[in-house]
Amino acid sequence: MKAAEVKAGDGPVPTLSLKDAVAITVGIVVGAGIFRTPSLVAANAGSESAAMLIWLAGGAVSLVGALCYAELTTTYPHAGGDYHYLTRAYGRPLAFLFAWSRVAVIQTGSAALLAFVFGDYASQLLRLGEYSPAVYAALVIVALTGLNVLGVRHGSRAQNWLTGIEVLSLLTVIAAGLALAAAPAAAPAVVEATAQGTAAQGAGGGGANPAAALGLALVFVLLTYGGWNEAAYVSAEVRGPRRNVAWALLISVGLITGLYMLVNWAYLRGLGLEGVAGSDAVAADLLRRAAGERGAQFVSLLVAVSALTSANATVITGARTNYALGRDFKLFRFLGRWHTPANTPANALVVQGLIALALVLAGTLARDGFAAMVEFTAPVFWLFFFLTGLSVIVLRFREPKAERPFRVPLYPLTPLLFCAACLYMLQSSLAYAGRGALAGVGLLLAGVPVLWLARRQQGRPRLETREESA
Repeated sequence: MKAAEVKAGDGPVPTLSLKDAVAITVGIVVGAGIFRTPSLVAANAGSESAAMLIWLAGGAVSLVGALCYAELTTTYPHAGGDYHYLTRAYGRPLAFLFAWSRVAVIQTGSAALLAFVFGDYASQLLRLGEYSPAVYAALVIVALTGLNVLGVRHGSRAQNWLTGIEVLSLLTVIAAGLALAAAPAAAPAVVEATAQGTAAQGAGGGGANPAAALGLALVFVLLTYGGWNEAAYVSAEVRGPRRNVAWALLISVGLITGLYMLVNWAYLRGLGLEGVAGSDAVAADLLRRAAGERGAQFVSLLVAVSALTSANATVITGARTNYALGRDFKLFRFLGRWHTPANTPANALVVQGLIALALVLAGTLARDGFAAMVEFTAPVFWLFFFLTGLSVIVLRFREPKAERPFRVPLYPLTPLLFCAACLYMLQSSLAYAGRGALAGVGLLLAGVPVLWLARRQQGRPRLETREESA
């Protein structure tokens, strides 16, 4: 069944330029992951050239996906993004499971893994005992949740300041790589057992299996590229021709790919493959070699703040998805209450914070908190990415007369290629990522009886008529 259209005057107003859309998309994608995942990729790559090729492949997959999203966003500009496309293509039940997965797995897991990045780098400055990264991660979840409960103005002001520091962090890393370019690449004094242990933990035992290592390396790489599809959520707010959204996606992915290639070149040039693989704070180790201990502390501070940037954005957007779910279903109506004095979905923020704290605890009990959260979120993320890519073909059949200002080139080869990549990533995340992946899938499946209860309580929900934001 087709989704009902949002009534005129009720939807967002086109106010964003092409430049604004590119800036938003790049700002969402370029987060704390690039300061942590290169170690896990290097541990599974086998060589420096292989590591760089894997990062380039991640950019290529993202570009193919961006072409698919370009058709969807220009044909169906809507603040619901993926949520809206899934509803049009497959109906309400699947759209509910997507919303459920954002509440229970994707957004909360992302907030937890970003909090662990903060913990890894903050521990370089001041260690708080054996479980220092986890302690910091829990404090981040509590602090950011509390900050946003106080009001959206507090959260957005913090985000503006943090974004500038995030860009400075990346430029510092690239500058360190340039400074070391004239010197021969050599790994710093990293204990061999640590490097071996990191490789083993990264591959989940798959380091001896090239296919397993490649699959897991791509899981980490594409996690770091993840977020460009969020441009779909502002597609209805971009002014000018509808094709501007397509250009925003393609330009953003190109810029991000170039930036990631430069940053990884800097890591590998300064530390070597083993040095990168053996590091829990690769940017800090690079600056330690380039500028001594003070340099390491400086970049650790920058990266820790950068992690706060991404975590804060995730907390803000995730809570609003929860709020929309509460507005659509009586079963979750406690999430749909808006705290007017603070202009924020306070209940949704608190529930999201509690789930994220539980995931921080689960990550602490695992071998590596960050890697455990990647395992937890990856299969569910790639399942819905596959379904969204497939919706390009489904909607061509279901709505052939819809105006499509941008048509994906080489149709249907391009969307089929993207779907094949998504299925490969889904298989890799399930086969090589371990128990965390099963936990994420289990929580997704738990949404099936929840959907049954929700429909039983109120009949057919008007899921598709709601926006994902207040």
